[in-house]
Amino acid sequence: MSKESEKQRWQRNFADLLQELRVAQTGVQILFAFLLTLPFSSGFTRVSAFQRDVYIVALLSAAAATAMIISPVAFHRALFRQGRKPELVRFAHRMAGGGLAFMLVSMVSAVLLITDFVLHRGMALVLSALTALWFLTLWAFLPFARRNWGEDDIDDDDDDPQVRSGD
Repeated sequence: MSKESEKQRWQRNFADLLQELRVAQTGVQILFAFLLTLPFSSGFTRVSAFQRDVYIVALLSAAAATAMIISPVAFHRALFRQGRKPELVRFAHRMAGGGLAFMLVSMVSAVLLITDFVLHRGMALVLSALTALWFLTLWAFLPFARRNWGEDDIDDDDDDPQVRSGD
């Protein structure tokens, strides 16, 4: 089995990243679509000023997440066949991270909006904080804690050091 070239590694990293973005894109687009339709539902007229503000945060952060998660496609189109795959992978890596951060804000805001509508504010805040902690645990704490586990056991060239460090 031969080692892959640097060009092949960048190609693989980009393909892996695009697959990850496809998963995130589906989730954020469903959330964004839900948020876009919400003001047109009959019960939306009963929301409080706080709930309306939370809705705006959820909507705008879903829009930002959508833009960031889809942006590598536009960037790829602009750089197509220019031999700038390393630049594209680094850009897509940053956009994926930013998109996930906005997606987290949007999802937690959506939970806060819905729970505040159906429960008391205190309970809504507790459930939303627990939701944020859950997402942060699965999306940030565990992955970062796991980064160096088993490095000696497996020769896995999944990530280039420059991509990992965000360079």
